[in-house]
Parts: sequence; structure tokens; C-alpha cells
Amino acid sequence: MMRSRLIRFLPAALAGLLATLYAAASAIAQEAAAPPAVDSGDTAWLLAASALVLMMTLPGLALFYGGLVRVKNVLNVLVQCFFCAGVVGVLWILVGYSLAFSGTGSFVGDLAKLGLSGVTIDSVTANFATPPRGIPEYVFIMFQAMFAIITPGLIIGAVAERMKFSVFVAFITLWVLLVYCPLAHMVWGGGWIFQAGAIDFAGGMVVHMSSGFSALVAAILLGSRRGFGRDPMPPHSLPLCLTGAGLLWTGWFGFNAGSALSASPLATLAFLNTSTAASMATITWAAIEWMHRGKPTALGVATAAVAGLVAITPACGNVSPMGSIAVGFGVSVVCYIAVTFLKPAFGYDDSLDAFGVHGIGGTWGALASGLFATTLGAGIETNAQQLWVQIQGVVFTAVFAPVVTLVILLVLKAAFGSLRVDDESEETGLDLSEHSESGYVLTGGSLGGSPLLEKPHAAHGAAMVGAPHRPA
Repeated sequence: MMRSRLIRFLPAALAGLLATLYAAASAIAQEAAAPPAVDSGDTAWLLAASALVLMMTLPGLALFYGGLVRVKNVLNVLVQCFFCAGVVGVLWILVGYSLAFSGTGSFVGDLAKLGLSGVTIDSVTANFATPPRGIPEYVFIMFQAMFAIITPGLIIGAVAERMKFSVFVAFITLWVLLVYCPLAHMVWGGGWIFQAGAIDFAGGMVVHMSSGFSALVAAILLGSRRGFGRDPMPPHSLPLCLTGAGLLWTGWFGFNAGSALSASPLATLAFLNTSTAASMATITWAAIEWMHRGKPTALGVATAAVAGLVAITPACGNVSPMGSIAVGFGVSVVCYIAVTFLKPAFGYDDSLDAFGVHGIGGTWGALASGLFATTLGAGIETNAQQLWVQIQGVVFTAVFAPVVTLVILLVLKAAFGSLRVDDESEETGLDLSEHSESGYVLTGGSLGGSPLLEKPHAAHGAAMVGAPHRPA
């Protein structure tokens, strides 16, 4: 009797046990598939970091570059920076974010998030914390938009004082879509450079190499400024330049530490490394100038600080503080050589050293990420392997960005007839010829072209030599 009851009970009990196990497994699977909960601390930090990165462009880069040009072109540079924020800010929402951060392609994303389709106030993006926490996708979108805004702005340094404003607007529109978004996808959006295990924490390849190498092509194709290599072309306001550099240094904390996407120990490492590298670069450059020129210069200090920030950008989350000192030392050496010797030797008019600082500095930083990394990329076991992966990413970026830039500029040259303003407009200054305004006005008239504000300086314009290139 007991045996028969047991036989009848066992199937029911077994079925109940299986149902319980299935329910538990389903709950675990649903929990694993569900996005992580939003972390308010991480969200607050990303909101602040986004604002800091915007400050790098407005007013940081605007003042830095604005102080380096001649007095008759300062307003044009500031307006160009504002238009980067305007044009790219809209493009990013319409199509840029989707191209960079949707899809599974090796080279570019798809249009699944065109116009932020499918993204709502409840959408969550996982960050790099362990275990992963969440941030609203809206704040991730805005944080990445700030990177997209400043990157084409860096190219202004190579084309300053001569590119048509209409051409500039068309150029940054096409460049962001055809150069920046694909690289952002390849490195940060799951593309092949990411899959290879490359280190690019905050944009050595995506931001600085892409803009720097593109800037070199633009400077050569556009041609030299009138009087380049013959007339002095000194910075009109070193105080503005140094102020801009200081704002860049401050904003760079959001640029690098914000790239941890969390208020975490990783963010603190990036924060510490960012300033340490900039400090080391500053004193190294000053020492080199002291030995080479006899005294350190204000322009050298500003340039060195930016170069140090550029170089540590890709490495800031993967090297130790001592590694950041090595990165800062090395970038001052290679960038000083590029700015002081390489540019005069080849005679190209990279007006404000966009290639010499961002192209060369970004390349050194990307390679140094492999040399000094204490945390290696996914699936990589040694620094030698990491360095090889970094070299592959560097070579690809150094070819892809300038080639696409060349195509864009050739198309624009055919469409607009010329990439640059005419000789009379360039002589008058782009403030007046392109905007019908002047950056500085005193009682009785404009300061444009005042000889008092155009005395030679020991670096940049006054030291530039070389045969001018034929204008495009």
C-alpha cells in the first residue's frame, strides 16, 4: 500500500521540483538579460564630465587657437569653434551616434538608432565597473557628442587664417560622418580595432591621430598662408593662448576620467595620470627650450601642456602614475622635434601645429599605451603583444584618416572652386572678409592689422621657414 502511494507521489513531486528549477533558471536568465540598474553617482559624474569636455572646445580650444592667430583672424577662429559645437551637435543626434555606436560591423555602425530611434529616457548603457553598473543612455550620448565636437575643431589649427568659412562648415560635416564616426565605431563601438584588444582609453587614435593626420593633409592641400616663411606671423595674444591651455587642462579631467563611465577607482587613476603627464611634459619642454633657445617661453609652456594631455589620453586608464611620467617626458621630446625641426624641413604650413602636437603626440600616446601598460587589452598577455596591436591601430588610423580627408577636400574644391579665400580677403583678415566683424575695436576704428600687435615671436610664426605651397 505504501509502495503504491509512493509510486503515485513521485511523478508529481518530480514535476513540482522541475517546475521550481525551471522558474528559478528563468528568473536568473531574465535578471542576467536585464540592463543594470542606473547608478546615480556614475550618472552625476558623467553629467559633470560632459560639461567639462564641452568647456575644452568652448572656450578652451577657441581661446588657445584664437590667441595663436594674428589679430585680424581671431574672431574667425572663435566662430569656427562655435560652429563645431553647432553642426556636430545636431549631426550626432541625427546620424552620428548611430554610425558610431550601433550595429556589429567591423568598420562602421548601422542606422538602427537614426535620430536616436529606440532610445528613451529609460534606456541604460552599462559602464566598465565590476560588476557593471548602468548610466542613462542619454548621458552617454551627450558625453560622446562632446568628443565628436572637439575632434574636427582640432583641425582648425592647420587651416587657420585662410580657409573659406563655407568650405569649413561643409568639411566638418562630411569629416565627422566619414572619418570620425567610423573610427569611433572601430575603437569604441565594437569594431575590429576594439576586437583586436587595442588600448585607446579616451581617444588617442579616434580623436588626436585622426584630427592630426587629417590636419596635415588639409594644410598641404590648402597651401601656405600669404607671406609664410617670409613675413613674421606671431601669436597676437599669448595671455589668451595660456588661458585657453589652462581651460583645456581643466576640461581634460572630464575627457579622460569621464571615459571610465563611472565614479570609480578607474576614473581616479585616469584623473591622476592626466595631470601628471601634463606636468611632466611642461617641465620637459621648458628644459629643452632652455637648452636650445636659451630660455623657456610662454608659448612653449602652453604647447607642452597640451601635448602632454594629448599623449596620456589613450593610456590614462592603463598605465601607472610612473608610466604617465614616461609618457609626458617622451611626448615633449617627439613633439618639440616635430614642431621645431620637422615642419621647417618640409615647409608645410601647419599654422598652429595641429599635426605636430595632435598627430605626433597622439601617435606617441597610442604606442606608449602598449609600452607602459599595466592593464592589457582583452586576450593579450604581454606588453610586446599589446604594442603590436597598438602599431596596427596606429598604422590604420594614419592611413585611413588622411586618405578620406583628401577625398573630402578634393570634392569640396570641385564644388566650391577653391578651398581658401582670395588674396585680398586673406590680407584684410577673415574676421572682416568672412564675418564683417572685428575681434578688437577701439574708439576711432579697428585694430585689424595693427603692427603693434604683430611683433615677431621666438616660436611658431616667426620661426617658420620653407617654400610656400601653391594655394588650393
